[in-house]
Order: sequence, then C-alpha cells, then structure tokens
Amino acid sequence: MKIETRKQQIINAAATLFKEKGYSAVTMRDIAKSMGIKASSLYNHISSKQDILTTIIISLAEEFTNGMDVIKTSQIDSIEKLKQIISLHISITTSNTFGMSSLNSDWMHLEERLDYYLKLRDDYEENFRCIIINGIKNKEIIDVNPEVMLFSILSTLRSLYLWIPKKEDLKQEELVENLSQVLISGVQK
Repeated sequence: MKIETRKQQIINAAATLFKEKGYSAVTMRDIAKSMGIKASSLYNHISSKQDILTTIIISLAEEFTNGMDVIKTSQIDSIEKLKQIISLHISITTSNTFGMSSLNSDWMHLEERLDYYLKLRDDYEENFRCIIINGIKNKEIIDVNPEVMLFSILSTLRSLYLWIPKKEDLKQEELVENLSQVLISGVQK
C-alpha cells in the first residue's frame, strides 16, 4: 500500500472541500482547519489553492487522456473500445470521486493551465467521436448522429461522481457490464 505524502493529503482534503462547498468558497484556512493544522503549514507543501486545483484537474485529465490513447490504438472493435472507455471512467471515478467533482465543476477556475486542460478535453472528445464514427462506418454501431451518441454516453460517464458514492454495494466489474449494456445496447428487450 502506497503511503500518502503530506502534499497528497492536502490535495485530498481540498478536493473533498471543493466538492462540498465549491472551489470559490474554500479558503486555504478551510483546508488547513479540515486537516487540523495551521494555514501557514500548508505553504510548506503547496503554493496556493490554484496550485491544488490545477494538480487535481490536470492529473485526472491526463489520466483520462492516457487511458484513451491506449484504447484508441488497441486492435479491438469499436464496441469493445466503448466498453473500455466506460470501464476507464468507472475506474477513475471510483478511485477519485472528489477530484472528479472538481474536474467537472471547477475547470473554468484554472488559470495558467486552462488552455492545456481544454486541449486535453477536446482531444479526448475527438478520439471518443472517432471511435463512434469508425464503429458506424464498420457497421458495428447503429447509424445515428455520432454527436448524439457522444453526448449521451459522455454525459452519463461525467456524472458518475455524483452517483457512485451513494452506491457502496456496487461492484466495479458489475457496474461496467450493466452500464455498458445500457449505454451501448440500450434498454429495449
């Protein structure tokens, strides 16, 4: 088991507060108080609240990008790629629900790294779109508007952080199968 560094503890505490109160409402003093330390002690490990937010969002965005790169270049059919994307989202969200809240709700507060984040997000969505389009072209996926498919699937996956923490009895593999069934095959019997 990996031991958390003090910096990671600060980031985790901040991510929890960002989800509960929103990034703008949280101060460095709030983060320190939640950890039982003085605000000045935080600055030994982290330079600012902005630095914390950037670390949370960029690390998650890069994790999604790296996962998508592996999926995109794999030699499997489009349906299997979609299942792997669903699995990627469930895996990352399950291990970091608080950070996912920041990724989805606070990205616009990024300052110096906003353009980088937007590029990562746009590239991710474009790769997702290409998988859908290739699936349609190869007759693996029904021929409907790829934008509607992308929006439908991605909207569900991006909101998992709101739902997963309320479902403690969920098994990750079972969720991947069930969500893949609904998002890829639909609900029609």
